[in-house]
Amino acid sequence: MMQMMRYLIALLALAGAVVSTLALQVHFSTGTEPCSINEKWDCGIVNHSSFAVIYHVPVAAVGIAGYLALLLLALARRRNLLFLAALAGMGFALYLTHIEKDVLEVWCLYCVISQSIIALVVLLSAAWLLIERFSKERVNESA
Repeated sequence: MMQMMRYLIALLALAGAVVSTLALQVHFSTGTEPCSINEKWDCGIVNHSSFAVIYHVPVAAVGIAGYLALLLLALARRRNLLFLAALAGMGFALYLTHIEKDVLEVWCLYCVISQSIIALVVLLSAAWLLIERFSKERVNESA
């Protein structure tokens, strides 16, 4: 069970890095994007906005780095640090979701997928922590 959780989180983090890479491609492209569906769903508008860059670094690049860090933390079994990093990523993703909803009033499909992935990573990393703690308590009680 523990090995499966570790690899599931790592797989989700890898998927998040892929989705962030797709968003980064949109950031640097000038053509019509495949995720530009209508006036409410347009990755190009979101990824070309002033909110898509932090100190000259594309937000999507930050996402790639963040997901790769989560991947490494999961594989290294650093449960506490993984949970804290995932929680920080979730907070940042929620801020970006607020920007899409309330400021730009346009959604990016890649961003919504990424938000779902980071939410799953937070939930799974919290479950992994709890399972580990309960397992240790049971061992200590039976000793």
